[in-house]
Amino acid sequence: MPKRFRRIASSSRIASKTKTRHVRFTLVLLAFLAWGATFQFSIPPSIAVPSIAVAAEGGRTDGPHRLVSLNPSLTAIVLRLGAGEALVGIDDYSARLLPELAHLPSVGGLFDPGLESIVSLHPDRVLLVAGVDQQTHADRLEKLGLEVEIYRNERLDEVLENIERLGKLLGREDAARERIRAILEMREAVALTTKRRPKPDTVAIVDRSPLYLVGGSTFLDELLDSVGARNLGRQLSDGYPRASIEWLISSRPSLLLDLTPGATAAADFWSRWPSIPAVDGGRVVDVDPTHISIPGPDLDRALQELAVAVHGEGIEAEIARALAKRRANRDLEGSPPTSLEPVDAAGFGHGGKEPVRRMR
Repeated sequence: MPKRFRRIASSSRIASKTKTRHVRFTLVLLAFLAWGATFQFSIPPSIAVPSIAVAAEGGRTDGPHRLVSLNPSLTAIVLRLGAGEALVGIDDYSARLLPELAHLPSVGGLFDPGLESIVSLHPDRVLLVAGVDQQTHADRLEKLGLEVEIYRNERLDEVLENIERLGKLLGREDAARERIRAILEMREAVALTTKRRPKPDTVAIVDRSPLYLVGGSTFLDELLDSVGARNLGRQLSDGYPRASIEWLISSRPSLLLDLTPGATAAADFWSRWPSIPAVDGGRVVDVDPTHISIPGPDLDRALQELAVAVHGEGIEAEIARALAKRRANRDLEGSPPTSLEPVDAAGFGHGGKEPVRRMR
């Protein structure tokens, strides 16, 4: 992964160092939010993540009452399920991403949590994501006598599985089922709405300089597919590959989605390469990464916002009608799958993979 920005001359060293950090944070979003990390940003109050006060309205959880979460997407799921009162400690990135948790003890970063700080909180359970670094922390915590839950977090079915698992862990099964249902129903409504629309050749940019893209086998790649965008980044590799401007020009995308954190005016930035069809056709779109890039409990919102970014604001009314029709049919026919079973109309589910349970 790229290191933080470093300046080239003494007067430019600070700016360059800042940039390399920005690039690393960008990848730490999509390699550690999708694999456990996050951008350097805060979720605005409008995002659908309840505060501690709202979460507490759900009542006391039936599961563990003292959780330490070392991943912002897992932290957001706990909050969204109405179990925020169970959190007694969080990682630094969760505190930055969710300001309403700033009062909780912070136990360090995703890559370097303070194990002594975690132990001092006497948690019933520590929540981690799968990965080499995190597995090492999990092994050390277990040797210290703590219970650890490890979650995979790269693909969409794994995110849904995490919601289901945390619902069971916290005694919030009903809330988890409703969250999963909402995400699946939105995905189906979006897929049905965009089914007959043109599928633009799309490049989704997670950082401009150096250039990093959404590749294959990621939850963002699956969201793009759901909203009817053909992700050209799959041609490079899985994950979040680095690309060159030459590759971008030669791939001739008709749509550029720019998710670079903290950046604005994507159309102005990319206008220097007018040979790119998306630039020439005025199809360069700024996308707010705070709403899209978290593999957590609000992927239904992410799907709708991505659909608008790809097809324009007029699609919102069509999605709403498709969603209302789907829910009406559900009421008539009985509840659809609320876990990870395939749903034929949208073509999603496990894809033949076994769900991830507890990893020890």
